[in-house]
Amino acid sequence: MSFRKQFASRLRSGAELAGTFVKTRDTAIVEILAQTGFDYAVLDAEHAPMDRGTISDMALASRAARLPLIVRIPEAGGHWIASAIDAGAAGIMVPQVSDKPMAEQLVRAMRHGDGGLGFSPSTAGAEFGSRGIAGHLETHPEECVLVCQIETPSAVKQSGDIASVDGVDALLVGPVDLAIAAGTTNPGSDEIRKMCETAITAGKASNTSTGLFLGDPRDASRWRETGASLFVLGTDQSMLRTIATRNLEAFRAS
Repeated sequence: MSFRKQFASRLRSGAELAGTFVKTRDTAIVEILAQTGFDYAVLDAEHAPMDRGTISDMALASRAARLPLIVRIPEAGGHWIASAIDAGAAGIMVPQVSDKPMAEQLVRAMRHGDGGLGFSPSTAGAEFGSRGIAGHLETHPEECVLVCQIETPSAVKQSGDIASVDGVDALLVGPVDLAIAAGTTNPGSDEIRKMCETAITAGKASNTSTGLFLGDPRDASRWRETGASLFVLGTDQSMLRTIATRNLEAFRAS
């Protein structure tokens, strides 16, 4: 079983998975994260300057390190989805998914055929032609997941319907975006926590894996109890900043 198919199977079964956002355009980051034991990484093409070439290079690193790479695309356009899938991404994460019709459109954009992906059997994602046409058509849906982000109060109300769409593999709640959309700057407030719980519970009720971004990994136990299984633990940049600050403070205090 390919490492991408194994990851997709684990995610769809509700296994607990821990990843982090990658915002730095350096393939070494992917290799280092693989060595630490992360289950996956999310290449943040929404908020970091990632073009098609960068996505291709980072996906190559993920295949070499056998670390599944989900690409968070900057918009729901099919060309971004196609570029990431052709590069060999293990999944697509789409921000600001608002309702069931949008989720259904995204599922179509993830699949080859009429109204969906254009097809080439010679891409990196298709193992450069070694699978053949029929082989890649069969294998691709088994090894590439769709993660829909829930980031507004209105989307929280629609989260059950979004999760129920066949082809939506997971929901990921974004507490910070959710807070901003709700008119607050505190993602840890009771109001935002309740909305996160609502979305996670709705996803679980639809037998869809659901989770959230955690600024503080120590909060994980609370969300496990709610039913969350998919976790994004900060970013590569936040980890670098935290360790760098800690080391400098220790040096100056010695």
